[in-house]
Amino acid sequence: MSPYYDVYGTFTRDHADLEKNKRMFQWDAETESVNLLLQELAPDLIITCIRGDFTAQTHAHFEIIAYLIKFQKKLIFLSSANVFDVFSNYPSYEYDKTLSESIYGRFKIKIENALFRIPNHLYNIVRLPMIYGHNSPRVKELKLLYDLKEPIEVFPNVVMNATTHDKFSQQVHYLINRDLEGVYHLGSQDLIHHKELVHDILKGLGLENPIFKNVYNSNQDRYIAIIPKTHILPKNLQITIEEVVENSTKLKS
Repeated sequence: MSPYYDVYGTFTRDHADLEKNKRMFQWDAETESVNLLLQELAPDLIITCIRGDFTAQTHAHFEIIAYLIKFQKKLIFLSSANVFDVFSNYPSYEYDKTLSESIYGRFKIKIENALFRIPNHLYNIVRLPMIYGHNSPRVKELKLLYDLKEPIEVFPNVVMNATTHDKFSQQVHYLINRDLEGVYHLGSQDLIHHKELVHDILKGLGLENPIFKNVYNSNQDRYIAIIPKTHILPKNLQITIEEVVENSTKLKS
């Protein structure tokens, strides 16, 4: 984002190496209010994708929502396919009812519902599937487990879609530049079983005969997939599973 926008970010104490970066601010959602940062930076657009205690995150998002309403600014909230993890028999679309049995999914739903109660032009809810891509944390973890000869946990009955960090950043640029509103599902157009996707990525990386740990949550296929129906992005901003695998296994970004 930074070559195109005036961008600032936050980091926790775990990333003290960022302290010399004048664009980065240390902030701990569990001990500090986000209001001080909002007052100092006065952002026109906020993108939230923070980790940590869910209660602290919820409080921070409610402070952000108050800021949006007061100053008529905008939030892009990165949500998850997990807001639909109860509905396992089919993929989910943008305005389907959300329901989750996981703590993580219920947290995301709580923030989404708070956003639905404010004017539409003040937010985007962006739901994401698993993110792969060259040198991504998930691909790094696959390589590490393979090198250590440790079993790689896979879900043979989970039907999912995916994306890459490269494609996601392009899509966010588009949302910002077009000043779009509402809910977006930014996953691949097609679906794949989780084990098959991991297998294809490992194969593309030239890592043969991996050790898999098969995890079965049900005897039948279980969908954890988010598909766009209402908000379809232009063709060049869409992605397929084949492209996810290709991007995750290329040598250079």
